[in-house]
Amino acid sequence: MYALITGASSGIGREIAIQLAEKKTNLILVARRIDRLNELKELLSKKHGIDVVIKQYDLSILENCHSLHESVKSYEPEAVINNAGFGRVGAFDQIPLSDEINMLELNILALHALTKLFVGSMKKGVILNVASMAAFLPTPLLATYAASKAYVLSFSRAIDYEQKKEKTGIRVLTLCPGPVKTEFGEVAQASKLSLPGMAVEKCARIAIKGISKKKPKIIPGFSMKFLQFILHFIPTRLVLAISYKVQNRRN
Repeated sequence: MYALITGASSGIGREIAIQLAEKKTNLILVARRIDRLNELKELLSKKHGIDVVIKQYDLSILENCHSLHESVKSYEPEAVINNAGFGRVGAFDQIPLSDEINMLELNILALHALTKLFVGSMKKGVILNVASMAAFLPTPLLATYAASKAYVLSFSRAIDYEQKKEKTGIRVLTLCPGPVKTEFGEVAQASKLSLPGMAVEKCARIAIKGISKKKPKIIPGFSMKFLQFILHFIPTRLVLAISYKVQNRRN
């Protein structure tokens, strides 16, 4: 069995690859940073005796999504983890439009395209789309990122329901982590985490367990589950005020 992981060079994607390798799962690792992919391939193939295929792609370019799909169809992956994505912290009127367009191309268009392509070609298996706790609430100072993850969550839940009703053998699950100790803050140009971050190893472990149980919505950590629950009862105007205060701590 092969599992394909995008954004595999760091963070949650890299850790999921490490933990799947421990379970003797063959891997297809996708990212832009070929040096990191080569390093990870050497580590995992030698340590666990698995096949590790690496693919260097910038998935914010739509044509590369089609190319990736064509290049891996012969491996018949039974797990696809759409993890590639990034955010930008800051006031909407201060973030360059080009950064936001690139974010939307990667966080939404690439994920949408890969989900579409693999749902069409997989005989069975699981697609895990990585969203965020930000998907559940409008988030000032993280507006575009939060909106992109809301799309991922809504889109994935709907497609998963379709696949279950049609009994296709394919599931489309959603991972919604809160803060995790990864490079996200650095890429997002935030000076610090807004809240204490979960260890990436724990987040990946919960994600893999959720895949095995085919949970439609995977929220790592009790505190994040509780937060998602109480959001149903908090007025939006208060959510906005709290979100702004929390995100403002990053600056």
